[in-house]
Formats: sequence, structure tokens, C-alpha cells
Amino acid sequence: MVIIKSSEEVEKMRQGGKILAEILRKISQEIKNGMPALALDELAEKLIQDSGGIPSFKGYQGSKKEKPFPSALCVSLNSEVVHGPALAEKIIRNGDLIGLDLGMKYLDYFTDMAITIGLGKINREAKKLIRVTRGALELAIGKIKPGIYWQEVAQVIQTQVEKNGFSVVRTLTGHGVGKFVHEDPKLPNFVGNTAFDRMMIEEGMTLAIEPMVNAGYPQVKTLPDGWTVVTTDGKLSAHFEHTIAVTKNGAEILTI
Repeated sequence: MVIIKSSEEVEKMRQGGKILAEILRKISQEIKNGMPALALDELAEKLIQDSGGIPSFKGYQGSKKEKPFPSALCVSLNSEVVHGPALAEKIIRNGDLIGLDLGMKYLDYFTDMAITIGLGKINREAKKLIRVTRGALELAIGKIKPGIYWQEVAQVIQTQVEKNGFSVVRTLTGHGVGKFVHEDPKLPNFVGNTAFDRMMIEEGMTLAIEPMVNAGYPQVKTLPDGWTVVTTDGKLSAHFEHTIAVTKNGAEILTI
């Protein structure tokens, strides 16, 4: 069931989202060659706690069968699409494409945000992948308004990605967010999933919009750790995400 938020609830998410965006900005500025992902995770957790928030990913279980997620921050490198735990053995190197995904609970409401950056000199394909994926998110946010179907937004994302020679991940989606880390509705980044294409966007929805884009084929798989999703062809992937609120005039970005 989709949870419509009141203006008071959106305000709480707005406050949390602003803090989350600043935390992720600070984390991205601290990345250095040879750094273990765990160092970024420790910084993320400290900054969240200092702000009065709670990390929403650490200890998260999608179901009772899943292992609890081990870190506050997701750090996904190169062919890792999403959900890469930020562990000591994961070392960041110059030339890496780095996906940073962070969620926080603040004033009892959740917000979620992700960016992809390159460290040092990255190749032309990686630069284009970042630009196209970020552009897909921006176009999607610009399209959102009450009274349209989700397929109109998904079409904008899919067109932006495919016209640039990349592919949309199809087994992972955006989602509602706010009272819970993940809420209805699911938000595919492509058209053709009839279960969600005809979902109508309504004022008061709070959504995590997150294109996940592969340089090669759209197929992905989960590694034996139970969390890290990678491209099956070993090619690069990028991920951008904002939490937005649907207003009568369109979308308001809360994680900014």
C-alpha cells in the first residue's frame, strides 16, 4: 500500500534529507587512493550519529532469511551495481568508479541517496556512464507530477540510457520511502513491467528514484556474500538516487 505523507511528515523528511546530502558530500570528499571502504563507513556512521540520525542500512534485513547488512554505507566499485558492503578488505584505487549509497532515519522518517564518482583519472566510457545516469535521474525528476502514470517517467529514463548505448538494470527498482526504508510502490526504470507501469503518481508520495545503468548488458547477479549485485558481463555500472516528494507543482528533491 502506498503511504501518502502529510506536509508535516514531508517537512521531517526534508530536514533529514538535507542532512543526508551534506553527509554524503563530506564522505565523497574524503576518498583517497588506497583507502579501505571501511574508513568511509566509519565516517558515515559517525556523521549520522552526530546529526541525531540512525543509519538505515546497517543491520537491515529484507527478510528473516537474509543476513543483516554489515555496514551503514554501501560502496560499490566498478562492475558492482549496488549493495556493496563497505568492508576493510575492499580497497579503493585510482581509476575506480565508486557508487556511494546511504540511508538515514531522522525524526522517525527515512531518506535515501546515492551518487557515483570516479577517483583520479577514469576512462571515457566511465565518464559518459556517470553523465548519462545522472542525467536520467534529473530527467525523471523533471517529469514527475501528480496525475501521470509511472510508465511516463520510466520511459524518460529508459530512452536517455538506451540512446546513449547503455542498458537499464531490470531486476532492481526504485521504491517508496519515508516511514520505512522500503515502501510501495516499486519503481522500475524501464517500460513493460505491467504490474507497475500504470501506477499513478499522487501528491504526497515520497519516492526514492534511482536509475541503475550498465555499460554492457542489463543482466546482474548477486555474489555469495548475499548482498553485492554485479554485472554478469563484468562491465561498469553507475547508480544515482534522490528522495523526492510529489507536490502539486511537480517533484521536490529532499536530498539536496
